[in-house]
Order: sequence, then C-alpha cells, then structure tokens
Amino acid sequence: MGQSPRNLANELAKERSRAAAERTLLAWIRTSLSLIGFGFGIDQVVAAIQQSTQSDRFQPTDLVRGLSLSFIAVGVYAILTASIEHHRELKHIQRDDYIYYSRRSGALVVATALLVIGVFAFVSLFLSSIL
Repeated sequence: MGQSPRNLANELAKERSRAAAERTLLAWIRTSLSLIGFGFGIDQVVAAIQQSTQSDRFQPTDLVRGLSLSFIAVGVYAILTASIEHHRELKHIQRDDYIYYSRRSGALVVATALLVIGVFAFVSLFLSSIL
C-alpha cells in the first residue's frame, strides 16, 4: 500500500534505455575482441614469417611487438571502460530523476589511440625504409 503507482510510459522508456545500453556494451565487446585479436594476429604472423625466412635484412621485431601490444592495450582499455560505463548507465537508468549529463566519449578515446598507433607505425616503417 505504501508503494506509489508507476508510470508505464516511464518504465517502458527505462527498459528501452537498458536494452540500448546492453547493445552498446555488446558492440564494445566486439570492438575490443577485434582489437585484441588483431594485435595478437599481427605478432603471430610476423613471427611465422621471420621463422620461415631467417633473413639478415632488417626485421622490425620490436616495432611489430610494440604495435601488437598497443592494439591489445587499446582493446583491454575499451572493454574495461565500456564495462564501467555500462554499470554506471544501468544505475543511472534505475533512478526516477534521470537527468542527461555530458560525458567523455569512449569511442573518441579509442579512435584517438588508434590514430596515434597508426601514425607511429607509419612513421616508423617510413623511416626504416629510407634508412
């Protein structure tokens, strides 16, 4: 008897928001797994090529290892921050006084990190080809 009646429209809106938060988390999981898998794959492919060629030419082992670890680190960062943000969003949706607040974009952070990795890899490979 002490419980106030709930507004059905608000409850349905909360359910749609929760479902959207779930879809967003799943998208971040896919992105993170792709980044981690790509980092691991680069390292393994280059290691296999190096074993098969055994050439005296310059082999950018450290560069490739750094690039691989960078992709893995960005993937781990993305899944960690997406999980934390998902938890916060679910708590926020449960409140009856939901108010939008601006926050940092996880996608922008990941895009910036990938841009830095790409520029570093490009410059490193360019310099190694002319030296």
